[in-house]
Amino acid sequence: MPLVRDAKTLSHKAVCSMRMAMGTFNSYDDDGRICSVLLHLQHACEMLLKAVLVQNKVKVFDDKSGKSIGFGRCLDLCRQHHGLTEIEAGTMRMIDALRDAEQHWFTIVEEDLLYLHTRALITVFDAYMKRALALDLSSRIPARILPVSTKPPGGFDFLIDREYKLITDLLKPGKRKRDEARARIRGLLAMEGLVVDEVQISEKDINRIEKAAKARKKLGEVFPRLNTIVSGMEGDGPAVVVRFSKKEGAPVRFVAGDDPQAAAALREVDLQKKFYLGASELAKVLKLTGPRAVALRRSLKIDEDATCRHTFEFGKAKHDRFSDNARKKMKAALEEGIDMDLVWQEHGPGRRRKQRPHANDGVKPKVA
Repeated sequence: MPLVRDAKTLSHKAVCSMRMAMGTFNSYDDDGRICSVLLHLQHACEMLLKAVLVQNKVKVFDDKSGKSIGFGRCLDLCRQHHGLTEIEAGTMRMIDALRDAEQHWFTIVEEDLLYLHTRALITVFDAYMKRALALDLSSRIPARILPVSTKPPGGFDFLIDREYKLITDLLKPGKRKRDEARARIRGLLAMEGLVVDEVQISEKDINRIEKAAKARKKLGEVFPRLNTIVSGMEGDGPAVVVRFSKKEGAPVRFVAGDDPQAAAALREVDLQKKFYLGASELAKVLKLTGPRAVALRRSLKIDEDATCRHTFEFGKAKHDRFSDNARKKMKAALEEGIDMDLVWQEHGPGRRRKQRPHANDGVKPKVA
C-alpha cells in the first residue's frame, strides 16, 4: 500500500533525524554530543511511530487539547495494535529515558555503551520501518555515516557490571565524585526501559541506589531488571547489527521508591499506568460485549491474577483496572479458538449461582 501524505512526511522526518544523530555521533566535537545524539534518536523513533499510526488511520491528535499525542502513547498503540515487539518497544523506551535524563538534568553514558544503544536502536528502527511501512534505512542513509566506533563494546552484562563497579568506586570516602556517580546511576536506571513499561527516574530511586552501592550490595540485588537482559552483535564496521533480548530468570519484586526497608534499588511501576484499561475498555479492545468479556475473564481467571488486575480504592469507591497482561491472555485465547459459547454457558453473568442439589447429593429437598 502506498504511503498516505502525512505518513510519507513523518517517515521522512524520522530518517532525517536518524541522519542527524549519526552525523553527530561520528563528529569531531565532543561538546553536547551525547545529548544531541539522544535527542535526534528519540525524535526519529517518535516520527516513525506516528508515521505508522497515521498510515493505519489512527488518530494522533488528542480531542481535548488538540495537540498530537506523546511518545509514550504512540509506543503503547504501536505495541498493542501495530506489530511493534516488546524488545523493540523496550529499546525505544530506553533511548527516550536516556534522552529525558540528559535533556532535563545530566547523565553520563560511556562511549561503548552509547555505541551499543545507538546500534541497537538502528537495528530496531530499520526492522520496524521495513515491516510497518515497507521502507528500508539502507537506501536512505549511506553506510559510511552509520556510527563507527574505535572502541567496540563487550556484552551488555560486562558493560553493566563495569559501570556498577565504577559507581561503587566513585562513592568511596574521599573520592569527591558523588555527582559523577549519581549521573551514572541515572543512566543505568534509564536502561530499565528495556524491561518495564514505564521509566520514571526520581531522586528517591537514586538516593536508595547510592545507599545500596555504598553498602557494597551486589549488582543483582541493586539492578535485578538489568540482569534479565542480554545483547547479541553480528557483523562488523558499518554493518553491525545489535539486538537486545530477555533471558529467563526469577520474577522481580517491586518496592516503593522511599521504602526504608528496601535494601536493593528496585522501583515501583506507576500502577495507574500499568493497569490502564477499565472493564469496558478491555471488552472494546477485544471486540466483545461487556458480559462476554466478563465470562472470558472468569474462564481464564484474569481477576485472580495480580499481574492482570488491580483494584484502586478512592475513599469508599473501588475500581478494577486491567493491564496489558490481561489483554494479551484474553486475545491469545480468542485467537486460539476458545469456544465462547461454552465459556458463556459456564461463566456468563449469573452462572455462578449455587446449583440446586440433585437427588443423589444426599441433601433432602425442603418440604413446603
